[in-house]
Amino acid sequence: MRVVVLTGAGISAESGVPTFRDADGLWEGHRVEDVATPEAYDHAPITVHRFYDARRAALAGVEPNPAHHALARLEQGLGDDLLVVTQNIDDLHERAGSSRVLHMHGQLLSALCRACGGRMRWDGDLVDLPPCPGCGVSELRPDVVWFGEIPYEMDRISDRLAEADLFVSIGTSGAVYPAAGFVQAAASYGARTLELNLQPSEGTDWFHESRHGPAGVLVPAWVDEVLG
Repeated sequence: MRVVVLTGAGISAESGVPTFRDADGLWEGHRVEDVATPEAYDHAPITVHRFYDARRAALAGVEPNPAHHALARLEQGLGDDLLVVTQNIDDLHERAGSSRVLHMHGQLLSALCRACGGRMRWDGDLVDLPPCPGCGVSELRPDVVWFGEIPYEMDRISDRLAEADLFVSIGTSGAVYPAAGFVQAAASYGARTLELNLQPSEGTDWFHESRHGPAGVLVPAWVDEVLG
């Protein structure tokens, strides 16, 4: 069975990672859109760097939860027949043991050089505008996909959705495209679709089946079903 799993902010929220889309989703008075667009970076790069530096540093204080660990266990059982596509920019899937993970919105622990296009693992701050290890120019930005930018590896995701027997969405709002359209794409190719979410998402009606509750409870139970 070929499975594509999409994970969103809800799975990491149970580990204590802020979603930034809740009612209190402000950071020092900034809307996320004000620190997560190319225009915001061009206008106030230091503010944007401080925002992401704080988020990067906060990763050290959170741990994978039972949902992350269950998906790692599913990978052990399915191997290459599983792909986890995540909207999250944290590293909790990897720390739980998953290796077949595609970060469509980039990663906090990566930097992208605007001068040479190089990408590199980065776990420190960027606010001091350090030089790129590759070209020496101080043009490093967070390697994350901002509003108005195209998510990573959309062709690969589309190919896997077309091949999937089952598409599962975990902890997503169903409001952010293109990810919100994955359920319709998968279903159109003949896949069964399942939503595991704390509450009905905006796209709940598109799924063949929806289960609602904490990811840390629902995901391990579902993985047990799949692995038998």
